[in-house]
Amino acid sequence: MSLLKHGFRRPFTALTAALAAATLSLVSGGASAPALADTPGAPGAAARAAPARAIQGATGPNVPALEKALRGLPDKDTTAALVRVGGNGSWHGSAGVRDLPSHRKALENARFRAGSTTKTVTAALVLQLAAEGRIDLDGTVQRYLPGLLTGAFQPLTVRQLLTFTSGLQPGATLGPENGEGYENRFKTLTPEAVVAASVAKGPYRGPGEGPGKKQRYDNIDYTVLGLLIEKVTGDSYAHQAAVRIFRPTGMRHTSFPVGPDPRIHGPHNRGYQKLADGRLVDATEWNMSDRRAAGDMISTTADLEKFLVALFRGKIVPQPLLDREMFTVPHIKGATMSAGLQRYDAGHGKIIWLKTGARPGYNTMLAATRDLSRTLVYSVNAVDAKGEQMNPVAERITRAAFALPAQ
Repeated sequence: MSLLKHGFRRPFTALTAALAAATLSLVSGGASAPALADTPGAPGAAARAAPARAIQGATGPNVPALEKALRGLPDKDTTAALVRVGGNGSWHGSAGVRDLPSHRKALENARFRAGSTTKTVTAALVLQLAAEGRIDLDGTVQRYLPGLLTGAFQPLTVRQLLTFTSGLQPGATLGPENGEGYENRFKTLTPEAVVAASVAKGPYRGPGEGPGKKQRYDNIDYTVLGLLIEKVTGDSYAHQAAVRIFRPTGMRHTSFPVGPDPRIHGPHNRGYQKLADGRLVDATEWNMSDRRAAGDMISTTADLEKFLVALFRGKIVPQPLLDREMFTVPHIKGATMSAGLQRYDAGHGKIIWLKTGARPGYNTMLAATRDLSRTLVYSVNAVDAKGEQMNPVAERITRAAFALPAQ
């Protein structure tokens, strides 16, 4: 079995089943990453890998394995990869190309669409507001956003939104990224319209349904949380993320697009999407404004590493609240998601907490052991970033970083 990217639709029997799981959906629907076979790159591709930098100790990163994971780029699945490994020792490197027409070397400091790793930032913002007494995690959406939900909905709490247990159905989209969505990539779909479409469907119905009963990974919960943050603070979500997290943590190259701006500003590697009709298209420019608090962030591997370390050290969310909400999974059958993170048991006492993201042309992961003895951040330019299986380069990177056995 290969690493199912957002998983939850199949049982976790090995790392291959779970580490991908963070990028796709839990019980129903969502985006995933492709599990494609390794393919040698074009002649001379290895020469395009940037010189890796490593600081190793006795328990430091397995540098040969990490270098091997990046070998042969670009290939048919991946055009570039950027990796940072930290904890006990550190290593960072890159491979592949900036763009396919020129085949210039990939930029290691490139900005990229960080996808659903945005949700970890959103969860941290909500927990900060909870620590300040401005949000009650047991308070309801009906209390904080009166009129948003109809009478068809039972009371559902902020905590249930954080843990994907709200029972809300997915909202509106502009179509699959490998088809209609690509044609509509410059159109605007607001978060408000996304939520309105979900509300119009009503909640999930049937035996065992209802708030707090099942865990389903979907963007809708965090889209609502974005609206809640704005209502409680009287400020934009993007500005709250900047002043509360990005600036204090030194994430100088992380931001959100302004409105429907489809561009990635600053240095970046181009992202490509394979369409259902077989064409490979440039997907770098794409209006992601409907994702906002669920997946609209643009960042770098260095910035996400800063965020990951500061978060786990209790510098962003107070430690007791962090442990209770971000490092605790709800007691629901099959649940693996906490507030903004996913728990993966790698065996032999090794637990990895992670979040992945997928936007057309870009796969992202941030992951670490709880004690930060090993951290990983990557951005992989996958040509089927939201496909059903995990990108093979991403899987190799993850296995090498956490010393997990080969499949």
